[in-house]
Amino acid sequence: MKRLSFTLLTGLALLFGCSSDGDPTPGEDPNPQQFDRRPMLENWADNIIIPSYQAFLQAQATLEADFTAFAATPDVSTLQQVRQSWRQAYLSWQRVDMFEMGPAETDGLRLQVNTYPTDVALVESNINAGTYDLALPSNRDAKGFPALDYLLNGLGADDAAIVQQFSANAGYGTYGADVIEDISVRVNAVLTAWQSGYRDTFVNNDGASATASVDRFVNDYIFYYERFLRAGKMGIPLGVFTGTPAPQTLEAYYSPEDAKAFFLEGLDAVQDLFNGRHASGSGPSLASYLRELNTLKDGQALDQRINAQWDAARALVSGLGSFRSEIEENNPPTDMLLAYDQVQAAVPLLKVDMVSAMSIAIDFVDADGD
Repeated sequence: MKRLSFTLLTGLALLFGCSSDGDPTPGEDPNPQQFDRRPMLENWADNIIIPSYQAFLQAQATLEADFTAFAATPDVSTLQQVRQSWRQAYLSWQRVDMFEMGPAETDGLRLQVNTYPTDVALVESNINAGTYDLALPSNRDAKGFPALDYLLNGLGADDAAIVQQFSANAGYGTYGADVIEDISVRVNAVLTAWQSGYRDTFVNNDGASATASVDRFVNDYIFYYERFLRAGKMGIPLGVFTGTPAPQTLEAYYSPEDAKAFFLEGLDAVQDLFNGRHASGSGPSLASYLRELNTLKDGQALDQRINAQWDAARALVSGLGSFRSEIEENNPPTDMLLAYDQVQAAVPLLKVDMVSAMSIAIDFVDADGD
């Protein structure tokens, strides 16, 4: 009898022990989510995404005003002023380019605003025809900032020649104004959507699943880094994937000094987002998420490893000449290729190590095989 009682008690102890606080119950995730994703989503939406769109539209308004003044009175002074406003707006664009989800994804905003290289023949054809529909997909590579790059920097051999073109043909001013308006209308619509309901949709979808905001955003974020920052701004012009350098595919091709500046601004934007940095300080972020999970890479905190990799890449890129001169004047462009390698080295840290720690599945396949 005593033996039976002991056996019964032992069985009961084992039964209750299996459902104790330290062990999972059947069907429970053995590694439950410990990081509260909602504050991170709030930081992204309220302190980074929406303010970045607002800042961009402020820069865009300045560009619109300066272009109107230049088109009305084309001279070297007004050209240089509008060119500076174009550069500032284009820099500000680098701060919103990665947010291609929700309203921006619906509009295909990146393709509408920054498809490059621009199709010069189509730009000229539209201007000569005097009638065009910039909403048509066929005009995506004849508008946006790259088309303005051509109009303001590539229309003539020097400033005097560009001014002459605008003075002789009012169609250039009309077309440029329409391109600027197209950008402004589209980004305004995206911002309005964020402020009119999408912000709450984004923040409230704070779970851990393939359709949750964090999982989708992280996928888009990595895709932007890999495809548009790494490959689009550096790899493709360098010929990394084809073996043949193609400097004509550079962003801001007609303004050689700007392609590097735009890349560095994009890199800064990516790193600031990773660390949750914004104009007023910082908040919950992918970096703090990794720290909460105590994620290590070769004995080093993964967030520190990622930041160190970006810092190394930035140092090498900053030491380069203009991207166009690096590619056109060096065969092979060794220094820029070495800088590219440092940019590329962050990809597996994000695409493998970070997402694995966060249990986020990658939902895209990069055609470059990286």
